[in-house]
Amino acid sequence: MDRLTVVDEIFLRTHRGMGTPIAMQGLWRTPDAMDPALLRRIHHELSHGPLGRRVVRPRVPGARRAWQPTVRAHPLDYVAAPPLREEDILPWADTLGADLDPEFFPGWRLSAVTLTDGGTVVALTCSHTLADARGLIHAVALALRSVNGPSVASELATPRHATGATDRSGEQEAKGPSRVVDFDERPSADGNRSDWADARAQLARVLGGTARAVRHGIPRPPETVDPSSTTDRAVHSSLLSFEARQWDRVAAEAGGTPNSLFVHAVANILWATDFGDDTIAASLPVDTRDEPRVDNDLAVTEIRIDRTDTPATIRAKAREAYLRRMSAPAGLPEEILQVLPDRWAYALSRGAGERDILCSNIGTMPDILGTVGPHVCTRVAARAIHPGITVFPRTRLSGYLSRSADTYTLALVSLDTHESLAAATDRVLSKVGLSAVPW
Repeated sequence: MDRLTVVDEIFLRTHRGMGTPIAMQGLWRTPDAMDPALLRRIHHELSHGPLGRRVVRPRVPGARRAWQPTVRAHPLDYVAAPPLREEDILPWADTLGADLDPEFFPGWRLSAVTLTDGGTVVALTCSHTLADARGLIHAVALALRSVNGPSVASELATPRHATGATDRSGEQEAKGPSRVVDFDERPSADGNRSDWADARAQLARVLGGTARAVRHGIPRPPETVDPSSTTDRAVHSSLLSFEARQWDRVAAEAGGTPNSLFVHAVANILWATDFGDDTIAASLPVDTRDEPRVDNDLAVTEIRIDRTDTPATIRAKAREAYLRRMSAPAGLPEEILQVLPDRWAYALSRGAGERDILCSNIGTMPDILGTVGPHVCTRVAARAIHPGITVFPRTRLSGYLSRSADTYTLALVSLDTHESLAAATDRVLSKVGLSAVPW
């Protein structure tokens, strides 16, 4: 029986109001109208793929929650009229994270809207519990393999590696469900036996790890933010495209990599929005896949960035940081978060991965994502959104970088009081020599 990981359960708790709500979102734009029948076929493939699952609670105390296959999903959300203007794409996409619940309600949604220029934007939005960014991309690639034909199967068989200091990226094959499972289905006897075995294993890991942590001394808990200081903050989003040759050239001329240029840009954009501290703490997610799969398969590290840092110095800091990862809360075994009640687990891990900025380098998209049936996708993007957010995290600015063919896409999500994100971004990009095109 497939069990939720510690990271899965952290994101599950955000759906219960314990933490920052996060949904992953992939966006595809075509210059022409897309046939609704094609969209329905993609929706069908997604519902029968690895996103077609939900969380079920164990019947044995101490066992982890498990994944159960289901094809139940939100219906295709397709709006043909009135067509959307280009400047309204992001406000529309920002609303698509409502009613996503990987346990009691479908955890993903496929949406599409026509544009005034005759094109189409397609959005796949899913709970972060179901998949991280690379996992979402892999789920789409599997669905498009069926839609586009078998000629692309070989691409999916080639594993990629984790995003890190050398700008690597990864995805992994996942076996999707093949049957309908009703939400009222009860665990089988085999499932109960599996729960008992898992509970015993979890208890052994927690007791042993806790004893070691106590012997070595428990460190201080992570820094958190006072919820009362976040009441005047709001969400502002942007999507920008860059020629890959230009981005790579600017990075190389500065002695950095595309990844370190990305982190440098996000940090300086935050400073350009009047962030007062001279040092910015950056959270850097790291894809830990060794082969493609949809699950949350990531770790987090951090670096501290000063105003004098360049892409070259950030490259060196990131290279060292990728060798160490943020540890479990207070030095305890991470499995303790799956044994404690949810509110205790949230209190213990609250703010653990939050820093001033988040810089998630999603990596290179598979070529298959550039074609949907007969349609060529002129733009592809991946990012996170925060549906229904009321209490804001420490993080002030999140950046997501991805590459599709000869284009880099930078997605920015500001969680701050400032509405000057666009102006600040323009100033920073101009200073480093980058030219952006609005998505």
